[in-house]
Amino acid sequence: MTPIDFSGQSTIVTGASSGIGAAFVRELARRGSDVVLVARRHDRLEELAAEVRAQHGVRATAVPLDLSVPGAGRRLAADLARRGIRVDGLVNNAGFGTDGAFHKEDPDRLTDEINVDVTNLVDLTRAFIEPLRDSGRGVLVNVASAAAYTPAPAMAVYAACKAFVLSFTEALWYESRGTGLRVLSLAPGLTRTEFFDGLSGGSYRGSYQTPEQVVATAMRVLDRGRRPSVQSGRLNAVMVRLPRFFTRRRAVLLSGMISARSSGAATVPAA
Repeated sequence: MTPIDFSGQSTIVTGASSGIGAAFVRELARRGSDVVLVARRHDRLEELAAEVRAQHGVRATAVPLDLSVPGAGRRLAADLARRGIRVDGLVNNAGFGTDGAFHKEDPDRLTDEINVDVTNLVDLTRAFIEPLRDSGRGVLVNVASAAAYTPAPAMAVYAACKAFVLSFTEALWYESRGTGLRVLSLAPGLTRTEFFDGLSGGSYRGSYQTPEQVVATAMRVLDRGRRPSVQSGRLNAVMVRLPRFFTRRRAVLLSGMISARSSGAATVPAA
């Protein structure tokens, strides 16, 4: 297996201010890629950009952008064109989840969740997929979740959003065959990130991976260049296959029982 040569490339990473996004930025910079860091928190982006410039000598550009506002992909594409930055890779990592009974959730928060997790992921992908295909060695990673593989009571919208990401990305993998563009849907399970800070139930019970472990899984699969999707972690890979052995009804019932088991702390796998 020959690792992808990222030298001379430029890769966008959304949700780059922490967690899996920051781990992607560090790994891509270590491999020689220039990086465009996208998130809302400009101070954190600048801090990480300075770190990878100093350590790896790459160009690192911080772009503060609110991905809850539709049209972010086209705005970012115009911004980078003005800066003269050609893009070869895109990691759509930004996302967040809401939890609780759907009929009690804040409608505005749900709209923001769909905009970040789905609407702008599609907009970003459409804005950059043509230069990624034209590059001949482009990379597109869309971060889904283990929750993509089964409905998740108490996280209904989040799981549905991630199911969209999985299906959408696997279709693009097929469409991109023969172009040189490597497309991957990455499904983390429980990961030590700030994701859980926004959930009313707090952290889930279970075995956690580090962001670096999740990124290592993605890079290993990208290097091989054959699979449209991957689950990070052996146990996670087993768990997402279990619903195949049940009817849809049984799978939903099992998912609901798992999420209700932990006295207020949700237990559905999430990125």
